[in-house]
Amino acid sequence: MTQFFSMRRVRAAFIVLLLVPLSVPAQNLPDLGDAAQADLSPSLERRIGESLWRQARVRERNYIDDPEISGYLNSLADRLIAKLPASQQDFELFALRDPTLNAFAWPGGFIGVHSGLMVAAQSESELASVIAHEISHVTQRHIARQFSRRSESTIVALASLIVAVLAARGSSQVAQAAMVTGQAAVVASQLAYTRDFEREADRIGLQMLNGAGFDTRAMASFFERMQRSVRFYESNSPTYLRTHPLTADRIADASARIAETPYRQVPDSLDFLLVRAKLRAHDGDAREAMSEFENRLRDVQGPARIAARFGLAHAALRVRDFTRAQAEADALRAERLDSAMLDNLAGRISFEAGDVRTAAERFREGLERTPHARALVYGLLDALLADKRADEALMLVNDEVKLFTQDPQLFRYQARAHAALDQRLAQHRAQAESYALNGQYQAAIEQLDLAQRSADGDFFQQSVVDARLRELRERLMELRRDGL
Repeated sequence: MTQFFSMRRVRAAFIVLLLVPLSVPAQNLPDLGDAAQADLSPSLERRIGESLWRQARVRERNYIDDPEISGYLNSLADRLIAKLPASQQDFELFALRDPTLNAFAWPGGFIGVHSGLMVAAQSESELASVIAHEISHVTQRHIARQFSRRSESTIVALASLIVAVLAARGSSQVAQAAMVTGQAAVVASQLAYTRDFEREADRIGLQMLNGAGFDTRAMASFFERMQRSVRFYESNSPTYLRTHPLTADRIADASARIAETPYRQVPDSLDFLLVRAKLRAHDGDAREAMSEFENRLRDVQGPARIAARFGLAHAALRVRDFTRAQAEADALRAERLDSAMLDNLAGRISFEAGDVRTAAERFREGLERTPHARALVYGLLDALLADKRADEALMLVNDEVKLFTQDPQLFRYQARAHAALDQRLAQHRAQAESYALNGQYQAAIEQLDLAQRSADGDFFQQSVVDARLRELRERLMELRRDGL
């Protein structure tokens, strides 16, 4: 007999997720549509992943909101997928501050990478091998294919899917929640990809790695280190191995494929070295990081030495040792390297030291070399606003918003510039767009309500606000009707 499942009953299946304080709350899960649908469509995958990602940006305390780090990860992914057949799949990579070696794919092309993995990677090719593997899980639609194999009801499958993608983050609370539901075995099978899927991801990932010009043997070196970690951790193995089972057959299969690829030595990019140094500089005790980088400066040359200076400057900036930070930045500027990250460091040191005029000059110089670089744009906006040059800041941010319409941070800067110019309607409208881009529709509506009550807008501006307010209210009503 066919059973009809209403969205209220689907919501009941998620009650367990509401009982534990997850970093990505279950009450903000995406609209799941028709729960009787047997397949997980690409559009539904994207909605699930996008909702989880938006909530992570707002609520996950370990989410690294750093345009240089996320920009590097996404440029690395772009390089890996450049030679793949044309696809409508978009990817969004993000970083989380977590010392464990882990990376995970959420539905719809959202891939999280732990800072511990980036810092521990012994080469850029090794990091690329892990990301290529995760991209392969997405391109081969492994989550959807695993979902379609499920024999239990769609409600349980959907619920356990959400538990699984969150538990891939390594949350023990999620695992406890799964036990409460009585679906521990169901979730356990969802958490780990099948051996066939792992081999397929290895094969496709290896092709990506080779096509992008990386050292394919880095995949084998990563496997070897994971094997050693299993022996070291014994029963408490890393999260990555709990969701990506590493068997002898899998290692042998991957090794055989790697042996067929040409050997190449691939130097690490400067961006990779700088990102690793920045992550280390901002992790743990800043003075310990300074000491570590000082020791490294005595032992290394070339790009590794540049990265050590970069990390030392960032660590010094954390303890507000502006003299030391500036000395390292000056040494880096003397290298005359074309690097947006080095330009941003120079501007940020001046800004934190209170010299906003020099900071603005440094950020502008960087933008001349690397137009639209997010960190440099944000830095210049900070400097202009601090220097009470809100009109210049508004001109800059308006140009950037036209190009990057999905950047909530730009809308926040736009709101700040309007506020400094006492343009209340425009301020609240910009803040509303920032909230909406993060899925915070109620907060966005409240901002538009304030915009409506502002007395400084003309008829056209008020009409735009009214139309946007109706649109967001309808969106929020749809979500509430679906019990989300």
